[in-house]
Amino acid sequence: MVDQRRTKSTVAHPSNERIRTTMSKPTQGIQSLLRDDPDLQELVAMFVGELPQRVESLRRQIQCGDWNEVRRTAHQLKGAGGSYGFPQLSQAAAAVEYMIEDVRTPQQIIAGVEEIAALCERFEA
Repeated sequence: MVDQRRTKSTVAHPSNERIRTTMSKPTQGIQSLLRDDPDLQELVAMFVGELPQRVESLRRQIQCGDWNEVRRTAHQLKGAGGSYGFPQLSQAAAAVEYMIEDVRTPQQIIAGVEEIAALCERFEA
């Protein structure tokens, strides 16, 4: 797990505004692998609509230094990504989950979360 003493001071430091970086939205969206299933289109649309809140939740957890919650949320996104037809999300979330388990630096974990955020901006129902 992440060293809580080292992480809280690193993440909470005011110079660490990287977790608030706004990325420009790429022109090409990523569609769900389930896009052609009429029974699941509404569920996929709801999931995509909720992703900004999940990303914001990850960012808040990082700011608080709550690495157990970051890992738990990443684990949930890993499973949900596969369930809703977004394997890219599953892969990115799995990477964050493993970074925390492998005691990576907060900067590496933050970069992983921002990768999730960038992907989520591109997802389309």
